[in-house]
This record gives sequence, C-alpha cells and structure tokens, in this order.
Amino acid sequence: MEQAPGTIRISSPTGRWILLTSVLGSSMALLDSTAVNVALPHIGDDFGASLEQLQWTANAYLLTLASFILLGGALSDRYGRRKIFVIGIAGFAVASLLCGLAPNAEVLIAARALQGVAGALLTPGSLALIQASFSPDDRARAVGIWSGLGGVGAAVGPFLGGWLVDGPGWRWVFLLNLPLAAICVPVALRHVPESRASTAPQGSDTSGAVLGALSLALVTYGLISTDWVSGLLGVVTGALFVYAERRHKAPMLPPGLFASRRFTSINLVTLLVYAAFGGFFFLIPLQLQVVSGYSALAAGTALLPTTLLMLALSGRSAAVGERIGPRAPLTLGCLLAGAGMLLLRTGPDAVYLVDVLPGMVVLGMGMVALVAPLTATVLASVSEDRAGIASGVNNATARAAGLIAVAALPALTGMGPDTYRVPEQFDTAFDQALLLCAAVLAGAALLSFVLLREPALRPAPPPECRMHCAITAPPLNPGRRKQTDPPLESRS
Repeated sequence: MEQAPGTIRISSPTGRWILLTSVLGSSMALLDSTAVNVALPHIGDDFGASLEQLQWTANAYLLTLASFILLGGALSDRYGRRKIFVIGIAGFAVASLLCGLAPNAEVLIAARALQGVAGALLTPGSLALIQASFSPDDRARAVGIWSGLGGVGAAVGPFLGGWLVDGPGWRWVFLLNLPLAAICVPVALRHVPESRASTAPQGSDTSGAVLGALSLALVTYGLISTDWVSGLLGVVTGALFVYAERRHKAPMLPPGLFASRRFTSINLVTLLVYAAFGGFFFLIPLQLQVVSGYSALAAGTALLPTTLLMLALSGRSAAVGERIGPRAPLTLGCLLAGAGMLLLRTGPDAVYLVDVLPGMVVLGMGMVALVAPLTATVLASVSEDRAGIASGVNNATARAAGLIAVAALPALTGMGPDTYRVPEQFDTAFDQALLLCAAVLAGAALLSFVLLREPALRPAPPPECRMHCAITAPPLNPGRRKQTDPPLESRS
C-alpha cells in the first residue's frame, strides 16, 4: 500500500527507495555538468569541431536549463512532482543516448539542448520529492543525506569523466546515464507517492520561458559568433520578457522579488561569481590537456580539490555565515577564489603538485567561503513562502551567467576557431582569461562589501545549503510549507 506524502519515515523501506531515486536522479545532472568539459578536447578531435562548436556543446545544455528550470519547478507543483521527475529522468536518458550516438557536432549540440530541457524538469524535482514525501521530523536529515551523497557525485564527476574519456571514450560520459535512469524510473513509479501543491497556480508561464530562452540564445549566439545584430535582438527580446513577466498573472520570474534591495544585490554578486566560475571551469580542462599535456583523467582529477573541499567544509562555512552575516565570507571568498586562479601555473609540462594544486586549493577555499552564505542570503532576503522561487531565480541567474561567460571569454581573449589546437596560442589566451575571471571576482568582492551591510542571517540555512559542492550554480531550495498551508494532494 502506498504511503501518503508527508508521512514517510527515513528508516522505512519506502524512505530508502525515495532517497535512492532522488540521489541517482540528481547525480545524472551533476555528473554531466562536471564531466562533459573534460571530454571537450576529444570531442573536438573526433568531429574536427571548431572552438565555437565546443562552446555550443557546453552552452546548449546551459541555455535550455537556465531558461526552463523555473518553469520546471512550477510544472512539478501543478501536475505532480513524481510525474514531472520521471518525465525529466526519461527525457534526460533519451537525450543522453542521442549525445552518445551523435554522428557529428551539430547533432550533439541539439541533443545537449534536449538534455537541458529534461534537466529543467529533473533538477527541481529531485529535492522537491524529498521535501514533499518525508515526515517533518525526518525531512532535514533526509535532505542532509541527499545533499551529502549528491556532493560525492559532484566530486566524482571530473575523475569519472576523465577515466571514461581515456578508456572506453567520451561517448560513455553520456551513455552512463542510461543505467542510472533504468534504476530511477521504476523505483520512482513503484515507491514514491505522488504529490502536488494544492495552492499551485493554475497557469504556467510558458510564454515567459520561451521569451527568456530566445533572449539568452540570441545574446549567446551574438557573443560566440560576434554577430552584434543577434546580440541586440537578444537584448530587445529580454526587454519583452521583462514586460511579459510584469503582465502575467503567475510569472515564472515575479518582478516583486527585486523590490528587496538585498535580493537584488545578492543576485548581482551571483551573476559575477558564477560568470567567473563558468568561464574558468570551461577553459581549465582544455588548458590542462592542450597546453600542459595532461590526459583527460589527469585533467579531471586536477579539479577534485575544489569539490572535495566544499564537500568537507561547506557545513562549517554555513555556520560561520549564519553567525557573522554574509558580508565578510562573500568578500573574502571572492578574493580567495580570484587569487587561486592567479596562482595557477598551467604552462607546458606543468607539475601538478607545484604548479596546479596550490591554486586549486586556494580557489576551493574561496568557493567554500562564499557558496553556502550566498544561498542563505538569498533565502533570508525574502519571506519563507517565496523561498522556493527566490532560490530558483538565483540558480537560474548563476547558470545564465556561466552561459554568457563561456560565450564571451574566448572572444574577449582573441581565441579563433582553431586556437585550442595550437598550444602556444591557447596558453596566451588562457592567461588573459584568468586575469578577466579574477577581475570579475574582485568586482563581486567589492559589491559584497558595499551592498551587504546587514549582520547575521536569519533564519538558519536549510540542510541543502549547508553541504553543497556543485561548481556550476548555487543549490536549489524548493521552499518549505508553513504549518498553516493546506496539505499536499496525493495521487495513488
């Protein structure tokens, strides 16, 4: 007999099954986000791809994910969290199969865009299943387990991606998702109770999602192809998006959120921080393989210190931010992360322990200092009933920032279509990119110091924000229902 949502205990067999499918589902997206960049040089070699095509391999996924992740959360609340989660898992598996079988770069890019759409359904649903299913007494512990195991998945991603690329080949970075999906879907259908928000809006902001996606696509295309007409059209479409959101009855991006000075400030900081991180983590695997001569496995392993440090220390960072407020951790974290980038010495024949590891450790410490307080500040800047949408906006902002950075950095540093095939040219451009990323982080530090003057944070960061180690976006929080809210409707 299926248990009702909101009553399941973590020690029960059903509770363990729910944790399993949620962790495996979120791990699919985490593994792809950290492993694909390691595979880019090999994808380029196999397809004879230009740097622009490699940019789109990364950005097609980010584009659709950033554009539709807010809509995915709304659809989950309206039509059923289990249903949308399962659709997302199945869609992600189909898109991953298309990626793994792609005969050329164009098909791979299209399949990556489909992955992003599916990821927008899967990513919010993974945590929402736990929040909706477990008893209030067990919810925090369940979320902590989900967050910790997800962190392990994020940490393993670069290493596993490198091992697959050097072993059976880069296609297995995508094909690995198929057995994970084959476990997730039947477990979810059999063991996860259906739930939905009884107060979910009756309309979905599809037009807003489409306008947002079109704006980001045009701006991204304009930056990658240096086509300023497309970029200008993207800006105009963005203005139409803002206008449409102001008029929509249930906008996916409520304009009223930005009435909070702190919310607006922290999203500006997020935009700068994740632009720097997005550009850096796109280019560093290319640099280590093309210039330093590392294998894909060695390049993936080189990135491990950042995620391992975040996995080990994010909880303490959240506690410090709760006690002293976000200003100092965010300012110091941005400066440390920028300093770590500048410490890297990734030229020809770079020795990992001497030239790479110190910079990665300092970068990781900076990320430890800033990620948990950043997310906690977002949640503390709005009322509790808007925590889910505020977290989603912040997450989408971070992904859009990475998208734009991956598009803009090669153009700003003078990289041509074949620069990544010429080690000397790529090395020079990469050094310029590091300076730009560090400068952007310095700007984020200045904004944090000037704009975030309030002292301690209340309420305390939720469990999913206290242990987090993804490098592409801050963690999502689906929001917590008040005790007076109507109960969740259940479906057998």
